[in-house]
Amino acid sequence: MITLTIDGREVSVPKGTTVLEACRMHDIPIPTLCHDKDLNPNGACRLCVVQIEGMRNLPPSCVTQAAPGMKIETQNEKVIKARKTILELLVANHPLDCMTCEKLGDCVLAKYAYEYGVTGEIYQGEKRNSPLDNTNPYILRDPNKCILCGKCIDTCRAVAERSVIDYAYRGFNTKVATFLDTDLKDSTCVYCNRCVAVCPVGALIDKNMIGKGRTWELKKEEVTCTFCESGCKFDINYKNGKAIAVTAKSAANGRPLCLKGRIGSDFKYNSERTDLPFVNQDGEFVQVPWAEFLGLGNIVEKINSLTK
Repeated sequence: MITLTIDGREVSVPKGTTVLEACRMHDIPIPTLCHDKDLNPNGACRLCVVQIEGMRNLPPSCVTQAAPGMKIETQNEKVIKARKTILELLVANHPLDCMTCEKLGDCVLAKYAYEYGVTGEIYQGEKRNSPLDNTNPYILRDPNKCILCGKCIDTCRAVAERSVIDYAYRGFNTKVATFLDTDLKDSTCVYCNRCVAVCPVGALIDKNMIGKGRTWELKKEEVTCTFCESGCKFDINYKNGKAIAVTAKSAANGRPLCLKGRIGSDFKYNSERTDLPFVNQDGEFVQVPWAEFLGLGNIVEKINSLTK
């Protein structure tokens, strides 16, 4: 354990802990956009900056190792001003259609903009005007809302043999794109939707959830898919007690969920689903009892014959 001081409070944390982790261990709030405890920290958004005595600049706390005797300020005027400037720059180039955005109520950028009193009016200039990628039936991509946090890239890399997306271009034109900047439908994406699960804004939206309910209306239950033996985990989303859709988990929570698992929830409320299974009898499909379909009737008969 090492001892350091945060906002005038002496705390102890395990050696190797980052400043961000040290703060959160002791309920000291630090805003983050690019950080995810299940992904490697990259310090992309810089929103988690703090002031450390002896350091000239404000380092990002997510990639700064805590050291013995460190004196850290997380809420002084200089730190707050830096965070607000970062947010102002992000919001200045971000669509402000929050009222109709599917991410309303679950957008981290909107949360911090409200907390720091950011409106996007300070910095005026060119805005991105990229077309939506609506070419596939599973993920809606809006590059204009992307804040380049890199979480979607990192979670895609966490899956073996994926790495479908990465940063492309430079400067103002930087964007997250597939190889050769093709539409997602023309890439090697298998739509596991992990990128959607970690996106902090409305740049990636699960089409299966569009128009079905707001965040505060939904309850989530983590379950394990039973379509095969892989054991993928996902969340069932309930609204008014009814399962309306499933959503993927992030990189550290099991294997990537395949389309069968994510879309299979439709079977639960399919109006054409029958209570009994069908079997092919002489070229015609007829309904039979489950015991007959599973062969349980023959098993019972065999057991009874052995006990006589």
